[in-house]
Amino acid sequence: MPTFFDLDKLRLDTPGVTHRNHLNNAGAGLLARPVLEKMVAYLRREADIGGYEAAYEASGELAAVYDSVARLVGASPSEIALTENATVAWQMAFYALRFKPGDRILTARAEYAANYVAFLQVAQRTGAVIDVIPDDAQGVLDPAALQRMIDGRVRLIAITWMPTNSGLVNPAEQVGKIARAHGIPYLLDACQAVGQTPVDVERLGCDMLSATGRKFLRGPRGTGFLYVRKSLLPDLEPPMIDHFGAVWVAPDRYELRPDARRFETWENNYAARLGLGAAVDYALAVGLGEAERRCRQLASALRDMLRDVPGVALHDPGAELSAIVSFSVQGRDAAAVNLQLLNAGINVSHSKPSSALLDHLARQLPTVLRASPHYYNTPQELEALAAALRALR
Repeated sequence: MPTFFDLDKLRLDTPGVTHRNHLNNAGAGLLARPVLEKMVAYLRREADIGGYEAAYEASGELAAVYDSVARLVGASPSEIALTENATVAWQMAFYALRFKPGDRILTARAEYAANYVAFLQVAQRTGAVIDVIPDDAQGVLDPAALQRMIDGRVRLIAITWMPTNSGLVNPAEQVGKIARAHGIPYLLDACQAVGQTPVDVERLGCDMLSATGRKFLRGPRGTGFLYVRKSLLPDLEPPMIDHFGAVWVAPDRYELRPDARRFETWENNYAARLGLGAAVDYALAVGLGEAERRCRQLASALRDMLRDVPGVALHDPGAELSAIVSFSVQGRDAAAVNLQLLNAGINVSHSKPSSALLDHLARQLPTVLRASPHYYNTPQELEALAAALRALR
């Protein structure tokens, strides 16, 4: 495995950098060579000996993925479930909770659309109430405001740590301290955080955490995971089960698995799971502290460059910023700019108002462009983006 400071080796391990300027790691990071090789080798084995047989042969490696993910977030392997994506992971946790009329769900203004529509559905079904935690003067979730909102009706605190549409970093650890002090379940969406920053569920104080493999973790698409605190597991009945998550013990009775794998189903993509495990091991070898330092250093440099580009406005609130750089170009449609950059070999993405509607409405944001460098990017690649924006016609 490479060390963080061996940038040449990191880029050699990343085939995509040879022909693309990839600044869309908040969408999907470029696969590292060991991840690709692990997946391809497993698929070849499936083709050679059969799917069931390949899975049996790789059973030790497949079990080790739980160990790797647990190390990544500071948990026990029994507290980890592997899922098809982060949305499934988050939904399994959220829909396992029971709500009644008047129960309160506290969430952030910059909450992700997939999560918020689930809040709305449960509110319509059960009579639960959604309350948005106010932001402070810098546009960051205000822990003092959260503290004032706590009462006996709060059933859940659920926030996105780093949102999809900006470099905002919500104070996830401070939220966790408040949740624990009051014994309130805390569900943290860490989709954009995992892979670009160290994650420790004990320090964060969260009871449940969902994440994807495809973003800064640099794993394959179609992978995700869920952490559930062991002490909370007995209180959670998965919204859907099969004979993997629950054992059929009598004609009229089943027993849920005692671990977090009660949230899984029997059939899954083993090649992708092995790719996820390889990506986690790669991230751990690089070092998440070093990855965070490099990612944020590059993002800060990019913001400085974009401030000097005429017509470009930055849209990242807060003093602490992640490696997601959101911006707009005056008089230009974001999707059209995205396409022009793509045609020039520069990968970015754009975030529509509907992806984080409350935040877009509160800040009156347009559709924003989103550049998200990773540790394998170079200053020259950032400069190429700034130059392409200057050259827009």
